[in-house]
Amino acid sequence: MNDTTEALEATPADETEATEATDAPSADEAPKRGTSKSRLEEEGDIAADYLEELLDIVDLDGDIDIDIENGRASVAIVADEPGTPALSRLVGPDGEVLEALQELTRLAVQAQTGDRTRLMLDVAGHRLTKRGALVRLAGEVVARVRTSGAAERLDPMPAFERKVVHDAVATAGLLSESEGEEPHRRVVVLPAALDPQESSD
Repeated sequence: MNDTTEALEATPADETEATEATDAPSADEAPKRGTSKSRLEEEGDIAADYLEELLDIVDLDGDIDIDIENGRASVAIVADEPGTPALSRLVGPDGEVLEALQELTRLAVQAQTGDRTRLMLDVAGHRLTKRGALVRLAGEVVARVRTSGAAERLDPMPAFERKVVHDAVATAGLLSESEGEEPHRRVVVLPAALDPQESSD
C-alpha cells in the first residue's frame, strides 16, 4: 500500500458517516449558522486550503475548483493537464479513497466552523462519470422491475451513489428504499404498486 492510500484510509470508522443522512440532514442537524452563500463559500475555502496542503504532502499536482451546488459547497480536484493519471490515487478502487478523503475534508471544515458540513468532493471527474453510469444502471433495473413485477436489490454502494439511484428511480416513476448497515447498505427498487410502508406490515 502506498503512502497516499495509507494516509487517506486512516480515518476511524466512527468518524466516517457515509449515509443518506449526510445528503439530507434532519432539522436538528442543520448548521447553526445556516447555509447562506457566504457560509458555503467559507466551507469551500477551508476545504481548498486543506486539500492544497494534502496535495503538497503526497506530491501530486492538481487545481482546485470551488462551487456551490444544490445548497452545499462543492470542491473538485482537477488535473493540471487533461489525461493525467496520477490523481486516480486519490480516488482508489471503486472510489473508496475518495470517500475517505471527503470525510477527512469535512472534518477539517467542521474543526474550523464548529458545525457539520454536507460538502461534496470530487477528484478527476470521478463522481460525474460515476453518476452517468449509475443513472444508466437505474434505468436498466427499473425496466427489469417493471417487466418482472418483483423488487430488485442492487449491490452495496456509498451514500452518494445511493442518492443518485434513488433520484433516477423516482424520476422513472418507481419506488426505492435503502436497507442494511454500512458499509453493506444497498438500494432496493420496488414495483410501482408496492408502497414501502405497506410492505413493512
